[in-house]
Amino acid sequence: ARRAPEAAPAGGHNLLLKGPPGAGKTMMARRLGSILPPLTFDEALECTAIHSVAGTLPPGVGLLSERPFRAPHHTVSNVALVGGGTVPRPGEISLAHNGVLFLDEMPEFDRRALEVLRQPLEEGRVTIARAARTAVFPARFVLVAAMNPCPCGFFGDEHRGCRCTPTQIAKYRGKLSGPLRDRIDLIVDVPALPVSAIADGEPGEPSVVVRERVLAARTVQQRRYGPAGARTNADLRGSAVAAICRPDADCRTLLSRAATRMGLTARGYDRVLKVARTVADLAGARDVTTEHVAEALQYRLVE
Repeated sequence: ARRAPEAAPAGGHNLLLKGPPGAGKTMMARRLGSILPPLTFDEALECTAIHSVAGTLPPGVGLLSERPFRAPHHTVSNVALVGGGTVPRPGEISLAHNGVLFLDEMPEFDRRALEVLRQPLEEGRVTIARAARTAVFPARFVLVAAMNPCPCGFFGDEHRGCRCTPTQIAKYRGKLSGPLRDRIDLIVDVPALPVSAIADGEPGEPSVVVRERVLAARTVQQRRYGPAGARTNADLRGSAVAAICRPDADCRTLLSRAATRMGLTARGYDRVLKVARTVADLAGARDVTTEHVAEALQYRLVE
């Protein structure tokens, strides 16, 4: 749980945190803003243009200088989340362009709104069609979501009993469809910490140190892809995935076995490789090894 929120911004990967109430899911998600790399000039122009069209540009601000962090409530309407209206305007997913979209209590969001996320998560844009016109807004963001293991939140907890029936648990988890889950690169359990560990524990690693590692990984990616290429590892598409990640024979054997046992789709296979490339970048490694692939696979083991 501590590692995944570092890998997500380092490679532009989507992240889902699962755990009981009070485990720190929301806290970790909101800390992402402190370790994100600064906006480039081109990214700042894109963000400023979107917020200007949406009418959310702060008064007196000529150019946005910080990456957006949008956290809509789970009661948000489809139009507010995706965008729309008689005159199409950007929604929350476009306002999060080049930043983070945080969905707390993800299963509580409307199922139809969540399914609309599939296109922007794959293509980095959202298309809004109306009778008079069609508008295309950029929507390339890092999705960070949080959810409980069950409606009451205590399924699997050793100290607090779960009150949910198997049917309620299945219905709750089923609100996230398979195709949507397949687009989330990192899924991790966030276990509850005992109060004694919080009260007596030593201070954790400061965000400024983590941010340096994220910036170093992003710098490696910018040099690798150049100004006209992908911005992050998560943006790689098609044959570029195998060409850039270059899995050796041992990696391919491990991935083949994992694909069979874990039921990986072709999309999931590529996403594991892209996460492995990010893990290698964080380690300062030139090549992707089985160690990096094994870590990437662990992020897809959580049910």
